[in-house]
Amino acid sequence: MSAFTEAIDALFADANLGIDAVYRATGADPGVPMRVILRRPDRIVDFSETRIVAETVVIDVRVGEVASLTEGDTVEVDGTVYVIQGTPRRDEGRLIWTMEARPA
Repeated sequence: MSAFTEAIDALFADANLGIDAVYRATGADPGVPMRVILRRPDRIVDFSETRIVAETVVIDVRVGEVASLTEGDTVEVDGTVYVIQGTPRRDEGRLIWTMEARPA
């Protein structure tokens, strides 16, 4: 295990960053327990001459916990179910999935 992998594992294990979640392929059981880092950044979208602030949900999960993700899969965090939108992306080191999601 590399030092980088150990550092990522420590971040996801940290109670201030990592959250317990359940992944469900296509939203169906059985669910797979995992740790995620949940972010809710505002995004500014330009539309014609108007700027719109849009709330977003971004979820990071270690590739070692979920080998593949697809649009329409779900992640449940603290009783809220999020549906994955678009194509999840892996980081350069292929250690973390990053996905955009919306509440179900």
